[in-house]
Amino acid sequence: MPDENHSNDCDSQKNDAPPMEEGFLTMVPVGMTLENIIDRTGELEHLNELVMLQLNKAGGFTCTESYFSLVQPLLDLLEVEIRLRYYHGMTDQEMKLLVQDWIDKEIAEVRKTCDVQNPFTQR
Repeated sequence: MPDENHSNDCDSQKNDAPPMEEGFLTMVPVGMTLENIIDRTGELEHLNELVMLQLNKAGGFTCTESYFSLVQPLLDLLEVEIRLRYYHGMTDQEMKLLVQDWIDKEIAEVRKTCDVQNPFTQR
């Protein structure tokens, strides 16, 4: 005979959700897109520097699809970083520092790998 207690069914469904420690459940405010975050933090030019370095490292791009195949993974990684490090009550300045720090680390990594790949690059 089926259990008539529906509240237990709801509780068991809640338990199916992954625990908060798994990262992606850090809730960035509703309506806050990556585009909004970049606008609010003023990091568009800084992000563009990273994109241009990545494109240069890849030898440029030949079509829209190749451009997006290089840029989209960067944006995805930035979004993951924000989701992992965001906390309720984070100020715009703290968000700016989060984004700025991630971009700086990625730029340093691209420059490091470019220098390793081409030791004759002038500095």
